[in-house]
Amino acid sequence: MSTAILTGTPVAGSPLEADLRTLGFDVRTANDATAAAELIAAAPAQERVAVVDPRFVGHLHALRLALTDPRFPAAAVPGALTAQPEARAALVRAAGKIPVGAGTAHLTDVLTETLTESLDREDIGLHHVELGSLVATVALTPAQRESARESVALVDDEAVRLRTAVKSRDGFFTTYCISPYSRYLARWCARRGLTPNQVTTASLLTALIAAGCAATGTRGGFIAAGLLLLFSFVLDCTDGQLARYSLQYSTMGAWLDATFDRAKEYAYYAGLALGAARGGDDVWALALGAMVLQTCRHVVDFSFNEANHDATANTSPTAALSDKLDSVGWTVWVRRMIVLPIGERWAMIAVLTALTTPRIVFYALLIGCALAACYTTAGRVLRSLTRRARRTDRAAQALADLADSGPLAELIAAGARGRARTGSYLAPAMAFLSAAVLLVWVIFEDDPASWLTVGVALCSALLAGAAVSRPLKGALDWLVPPFFRAGEYTTILVLAARADVPGALPAAFGLVAAVAYHHYDTVYRIRGGTGAPPRWLVRATGGHEGRVLVVTVLAAALPPSGFTIALTALAVVLALLVLIESIRFWVSSGAPAVHDEGEPA
Repeated sequence: MSTAILTGTPVAGSPLEADLRTLGFDVRTANDATAAAELIAAAPAQERVAVVDPRFVGHLHALRLALTDPRFPAAAVPGALTAQPEARAALVRAAGKIPVGAGTAHLTDVLTETLTESLDREDIGLHHVELGSLVATVALTPAQRESARESVALVDDEAVRLRTAVKSRDGFFTTYCISPYSRYLARWCARRGLTPNQVTTASLLTALIAAGCAATGTRGGFIAAGLLLLFSFVLDCTDGQLARYSLQYSTMGAWLDATFDRAKEYAYYAGLALGAARGGDDVWALALGAMVLQTCRHVVDFSFNEANHDATANTSPTAALSDKLDSVGWTVWVRRMIVLPIGERWAMIAVLTALTTPRIVFYALLIGCALAACYTTAGRVLRSLTRRARRTDRAAQALADLADSGPLAELIAAGARGRARTGSYLAPAMAFLSAAVLLVWVIFEDDPASWLTVGVALCSALLAGAAVSRPLKGALDWLVPPFFRAGEYTTILVLAARADVPGALPAAFGLVAAVAYHHYDTVYRIRGGTGAPPRWLVRATGGHEGRVLVVTVLAAALPPSGFTIALTALAVVLALLVLIESIRFWVSSGAPAVHDEGEPA
């Protein structure tokens, strides 16, 4: 129970007290600022406190947005404001500074506005709610109250609540084929007390069942898998809409929503590969290739956004052209569909699973994702080359964290530091060469499972260390993490495929999945403002160059069957290590209460 303080005499016949109790507040009254400050200070330390003018007139949802959203330390609308525990001290100070007595009527007549202005000056992150068509005002006279009530009656706040539960920017399939009805499913869940985390978990379980159906290898199983995958996506949209509808944002929800999408998709790939194997078709290489390509696409998105979202002088002719195209309605949807976002991608996978074979599903997925990757990466390279942005230290650190360099690369970087100019193209060039040298060798060498490959991996590590020897502030330095991901994942894929023994590719699939989880976890920690995983975890997992070196040593030292067992063991160890630390962090940390909106791709 939170505390709401009405700062004055309640207005007869007003539903305000009932509305506040509906929102979960224990209502108290205070005659002046001094009494309000005493009540604020007396409330339990872990509680949220709200201050509301008894003359408030407005929609219940306007109050809900101002007083119950957990994402902000303090929030306000005209006539009402709230402070969470971290902002309550500032609210007490603000109330305590308001003088009492003659000549102070202008400060205490609308006390909530005076307190809001004071909190603005405190710079505590006060959020001013954007009301749109909703009404929130302080009616000082009966005439104003009547006019405000008429304005409230003209707008259906439940319709507004349903509309704003849907993301403002989404893919074509999601916008027109899912959201028109999933928002009502979200409301149904809210009215039955279900939480977004429960819906997210249901979506994961549905996708895992779909993967199990695909693994049967029968036509009936494939049809059921396609239908269940689509239903899983409906639930995936519903959890975010439920969070926005009921303002149930949480740290755990951010983690679940951020990671489960990838877990569902990649588990489904594995199910398709198992189903194909039952029919005598080995598509594990295609399944792993699809996972590698999709993960690398996301790393491009994440790296580019982290490098540029707080850059100064961040404009370019290419960006201006993009904005101009977005002003034409139909081009917006075409451009969103070209990148094959999650809605279109899952719909394609589901339909092709039901109607064709796993091999065709993976061919279509690889072709579609490759074209989308070329389109988005080319556009971002053009933007980077034509803009004169100055990257921040924060952005450089984020890119260094996304690079996931281990002890070996750190040692090499320390030795090379000072030999490259920050802002040049040397970092992406070294990262590209690091990946290219290794991949060309393992792909074209007759026997890549040799000690020569280990030597090439060491050369690759040298180049990787040189790439991160200076702060990553160059125009194209955001390409460094994607090059490292492509080099590591594809090397594992090729060595497992070239081993040519049963089980090698499934073991490699598990290993790449575990490492990819670690990289996604890094992204969402950075997005949450809490920084990358601890250095001990990065060092324990070896960094990208360390893992490549270990895999090449295992391939050279062990027979193919032993290599398969070693890959499996390595996958299990890494998965346990990163999962345990990730769960510990997201469950117990002070990460911000946000619900991830996700990337359109």
